[in-house]
Amino acid sequence: MKSSLISEDFVNIELESSGSVVRVFFNRPRVHNAFNSEMIGELARAFASLRSRQDVRVIVLTGRGKSFCAGADLNWMREIISYSLEQNMEESLQIAELMHAIHICPKPTIAMVNGAAIGGGVGLLSACDIAVASDTAKFGLSEVKIGLVPAAISPHVVRKIGQNHAHEFFLTGQRMSAATAREIGLVNRVVAPDALEGEVNMLVDLLLTSGPEALAKCKELLQTLPRLDEEEVKQYTARMIAQQRISTEGQEGMASFLEKRKPKWAE
Repeated sequence: MKSSLISEDFVNIELESSGSVVRVFFNRPRVHNAFNSEMIGELARAFASLRSRQDVRVIVLTGRGKSFCAGADLNWMREIISYSLEQNMEESLQIAELMHAIHICPKPTIAMVNGAAIGGGVGLLSACDIAVASDTAKFGLSEVKIGLVPAAISPHVVRKIGQNHAHEFFLTGQRMSAATAREIGLVNRVVAPDALEGEVNMLVDLLLTSGPEALAKCKELLQTLPRLDEEEVKQYTARMIAQQRISTEGQEGMASFLEKRKPKWAE
């Protein structure tokens, strides 16, 4: 299906729709898609809208130009260097809320890492469910090099790479290749630049053959399990599958399997 732009008053990002798939582009290629307060606000608005839209089933996050996202914009940093603690708290919470919104979005999210992902850019791809990177992409958590800490993005990055790798890359600030990012779990797949689009489209197609409600429930399951004790896990998981079996989607899915036909959402 032909792609079309979603008409919104965005300046720093761009939304493109193709059927039930929406691509969210960082649209500041001249500064390697570095983010500022305005871009963070636009991303937050976009995800607040997309999460509730029934016609949207998959969201792809990527960058215009050569880079995915180079982290914080230098001009923005020139402003915040004079901020008070209260102002810094407000800006930092804005970033943390955006990362959380992407993480808990009920739609599957794919980061298509077309180029460099630095600092907050690593956080944005880590908040997504799946990340596919070009083998020429570079990654870095270099905040310590300028006396800062990757604090707001840390829950999402640590969840991806684990404490052991987080200690190494948070503390050294060293850059890593796409191959290393794949090895430590930061990204799921690495492909040649000319194969990136096809790889993401293949994953999108796989997601579209799955029940939309089941995908949202899977995300809820994965986010909730780490917070529960052993007895709570038993009750929670048993209730979830029981409820899904009697749901409209669950009934249709099981019936289509037994009748050897496609379920309605995959037709």
